Amino acid sequence: MSDAESSPLIVEPSTPNAAPILEIRGLVKRYGKVEALSGLDLSVRRGEVYGFLGRNGAGKSTTIRSIMGITKPTTGSIELFGQSATGTAARQQIGYVAQEQNFYGWMTPASLGRFVRGFYPSWDDTTYQDLIRDLELPTDRKVRTFSGGMKVKLALALALAHHPELLVLDEPTAGLDPVARHEFLEMVRDQAERSGRTTFFSTHLIDEIELAAHRVGIVDGGRTLYEGTVRELASRMWSLRCRQLDAGDGQPLPPPLPAFLNDPNRGLRLLQDHIRDGERQLIVETADGGGGEVKLELELESRDDWLFEELPLEKIFIEMVRKPLRQRNT
Repeated sequence: MSDAESSPLIVEPSTPNAAPILEIRGLVKRYGKVEALSGLDLSVRRGEVYGFLGRNGAGKSTTIRSIMGITKPTTGSIELFGQSATGTAARQQIGYVAQEQNFYGWMTPASLGRFVRGFYPSWDDTTYQDLIRDLELPTDRKVRTFSGGMKVKLALALALAHHPELLVLDEPTAGLDPVARHEFLEMVRDQAERSGRTTFFSTHLIDEIELAAHRVGIVDGGRTLYEGTVRELASRMWSLRCRQLDAGDGQPLPPPLPAFLNDPNRGLRLLQDHIRDGERQLIVETADGGGGEVKLELELESRDDWLFEELPLEKIFIEMVRKPLRQRNT
């Protein structure tokens, strides 16, 4: 059983067929000769927690800055709530937590609330006070005395106090210790489940996806490599291992590739092929994402000397974004 299937924290969204609340198509962003986004696509459905996963520099922050109107895309489209994302009206329905918290250090949570509420017609003082209390933040301490975790909690309270339809989080746990990271993600997930709010958060850590996300979009090089549920991702890729053969002269001989890998009708792709610890190991991906059924079928056809193994989500992510190794001759 895969990590995703055994984890009690991974749940399917309550509205799996809901209309998208955020839709991006063909997003390109160039800074001179550097292309930060190269035709990125994604679709976030109403009511789900969507994890935006990628390595540092993959294009996550540029995407979020484009969503928030902080930067203007070169080409492509962004739709929020079914309309083109132009002007401030749509973005007033978004709660935003940036990667770095830049508060006025002399302010307190109470004075920050009075300052921020002027930007949002739907600001709710009662909700803000409840959030500050639930997050155990002191209302009268200056923000410059807060720890990193306290500042992230404060940013979350400010983002939620105007009852946004969409919560956008740009790697909010960066710099937090493991306990604070876990607590923050549990708060985000619990808030989403209680309110039905749509949440979009970026990260480069697969365990955050496992903990909080219904669906995941994996981005690398400014393009979307995968979009779907966490369970579908877990069944997309696996490993095959076989001990090297004895050539009779004391030299090991790599076993030949299984015949089904050369069948174009299978929709399989060989990502990695290497020899380790006296074994030939293959990393195989299903091109159409129908991994579970294909894997079962191939297990029944395979010879006994090839061993199928499911991969943890972290390994799947690494294999998807790393450059393929040069395949060995069969």
